[in-house]
Amino acid sequence: MKRSLCAAGMLLTLAAGAGCSSAQEAETLPKVYWFSEISSENLVKSYEALGREAAGRVAVKISTGEPGGHHFLQPALIAGLVSKVDGTIVECNTAYGGGRAATADHLKAAEAHGFTAIAPVDIMDADGDVALPVAGGRHLKEDFVGSHYPDYDFTIVLSHFKGHAMGGFGGAIKNMSIGIASAEGKAWIHTAGKTKSDLWNNLPAQDDFLESMAEAAKAVADHCGERILYISVANNLSVDCDCDASPEEPRMGDIGILASLDPVALDRACTDLVRSSDDPGKVHLIERIDSRHGMHTLDYAESIGLGSQQYELVRMDAAE
Repeated sequence: MKRSLCAAGMLLTLAAGAGCSSAQEAETLPKVYWFSEISSENLVKSYEALGREAAGRVAVKISTGEPGGHHFLQPALIAGLVSKVDGTIVECNTAYGGGRAATADHLKAAEAHGFTAIAPVDIMDADGDVALPVAGGRHLKEDFVGSHYPDYDFTIVLSHFKGHAMGGFGGAIKNMSIGIASAEGKAWIHTAGKTKSDLWNNLPAQDDFLESMAEAAKAVADHCGERILYISVANNLSVDCDCDASPEEPRMGDIGILASLDPVALDRACTDLVRSSDDPGKVHLIERIDSRHGMHTLDYAESIGLGSQQYELVRMDAAE
């Protein structure tokens, strides 16, 4: 059976079904693969669906989660994928204090949350940072990432999609920009290039922050070229980030696992599925996204060439 739906700038196909745009258009749109069932097996299948092999020394960028929080991606869920690619879990220290602001504390948190039991964990800015150039940025000319990051040959941006107090939502773009940035680099992004230290006294206009986040993400994407891919797990859909030690409990059900070679398409697909859900609890997450003008991140990211908000959504586990 072939079924399709055109909505919110996407072409939705079930399995390999034909869509409601031309075949040529479907071939050129970035694909976002979607498993509604969240499992370690489907996480591996999502990676395999992308058809891009993670080779060499592989960085798997996740959030290890602030001590006290519990919504972060669980080691049992991601262990199979990390093992398959022989990956190293990578993180950078935080810029806001808390239990992951110093390398030793961050490693303790990663151990307490079970990540050191499944793979090596590298706090990439333990020895400082290095600059990646930002091409065509309005706010940033450089993106400061953990100094260990250039040692990796391939990056898997493995994100927990959820809300965020400052960005509206956190997904692939946030994880590859703020997440790969050093502690000082995080402050640089949050202040739209004003300072690498005094974050809270230099917060810019909201759109300037969102645009800086997109610019930093593009610096990482340009550095990697085709040596990067993106997977997001949309579960535990709190309005708060995994960087929050006391996040609000989720008020809507899980959506699934989504994967793409395009981070903008991936983040847009996640937000589209939230908006199109029949779960009444979605209103809380939508309010968080819209009250922070979160979709502007994707508009700006698309305008600077990071990716496309037009995509083909391929439903991988849909019933016939």
